[in-house]
Amino acid sequence: MRTPRNDQLTETDRAKGRGQHVPERRCVITGEVSPAEQLVRLALGPDGSIAPDVHGKAPGRGAWIGVDRATLEAAQAKGKLKGGLARALHEGNIAIPDDLGERIEAQLKRATLDRLGLESRSGMLISGNEKVEQAARRGQVRLLLHASDAGEDGRKKLAQAWRVGEDDEGSGREGMILPVDRQSLSMALGRENAVHLGVTDARAADRVLAHLSRWQFFTGWSRDAANRVSDTDSRKAGKEMASTDSDTVSDASGAN
Repeated sequence: MRTPRNDQLTETDRAKGRGQHVPERRCVITGEVSPAEQLVRLALGPDGSIAPDVHGKAPGRGAWIGVDRATLEAAQAKGKLKGGLARALHEGNIAIPDDLGERIEAQLKRATLDRLGLESRSGMLISGNEKVEQAARRGQVRLLLHASDAGEDGRKKLAQAWRVGEDDEGSGREGMILPVDRQSLSMALGRENAVHLGVTDARAADRVLAHLSRWQFFTGWSRDAANRVSDTDSRKAGKEMASTDSDTVSDASGAN
């Protein structure tokens, strides 16, 4: 019998248990410390401008936020964001675009859809009600996803098949609903009528979740999304994002 996914530890917990270093950063708005893969980096340009860097690969200094868009924009309106960035970056001449929240959301959306497209082209993602249901019942689905306009009956049917395949009946586990409709999803994947998706590879599921959970959390689509994980071996995408900065949380500055 497979171990129920609800009993699995997160990759962060597993890494800590193995004594491995887990990159953490401090949010410049709340002061809370979290794994870097759950946060969004803001990069400081040579001219003092702030820009979102959701992949965490932009050169130069940066700081981190771990709040949703509504909280970010409220902090920006009150000057709290600018003050936090100035302290973290040790820079007084900072220019924050008025549409920063919109830019972050757009980047998170693009990054997630691009990742889904890559997994699709790599053969790690299947679509179509029947294909997903068959794979789910055979225990081959690592992550179940639905377009925002997917019918409730279809979602429930596939979730039940997923639970059966994972020997996890009665758990109430369901798939994740994407913040985009079937038209946008189909365009991103280059497929017709992409409504229900199944990620069939464990590492691919983690790569998708590394992007999707941040996007969902930031938009407020699902406020607990950042804590949802799959029973997979690695959060490679999030680790790659975090590894670009060498600072540790002991700096208590939130900057990179």
